[in-house]
Amino acid sequence: MTVVVAAAIERDGRYLAARRTRPAWAAGRWEFPGGKVEPGETEQQALVREIREELGVEIEVVGRISGEWALHDDLVLHLYVARLAAGEPQPLDHHDELRWVAPNEFDEIEWLESDREAVDALARSDT
Repeated sequence: MTVVVAAAIERDGRYLAARRTRPAWAAGRWEFPGGKVEPGETEQQALVREIREELGVEIEVVGRISGEWALHDDLVLHLYVARLAAGEPQPLDHHDELRWVAPNEFDEIEWLESDREAVDALARSDT
C-alpha cells in the first residue's frame, strides 16, 4: 500500500483547494494538494516536499485528520492540516486554479470523488 499525503492548508478559517489539470479523469476537479510518500521520507517530509513542488511555498504541518481513505491503484490517502510558513501559493504543477474555501463552502466545488470522504472528515474536525 502506497501512502498519498495531502495538505489542507488553513488560513483564516479557510482551506486551500487546487483544481487538477491531469490525468484526464481528474481534470477540472478539486483536491487538497499533495502526493506520494517516497522511500526514506516521513509523511510530513513528503508533504513539505510536494507542496513546495506543486505550489512553491513552505508549510508547517500542524496535525493529521483522523482516518485514511482508499484511492485507486493500491493508494491510501492521509490528510494533514498545515499552515503557510513562507510564500504565496501558485498553481505550478498539474493544477490550474487555487481557491480558499471555508468548510461551509466545501459542497460548492466538485472534489475528486476519491477525496470526498477526507474532505468530509476535515469539515467534521475541530481544527
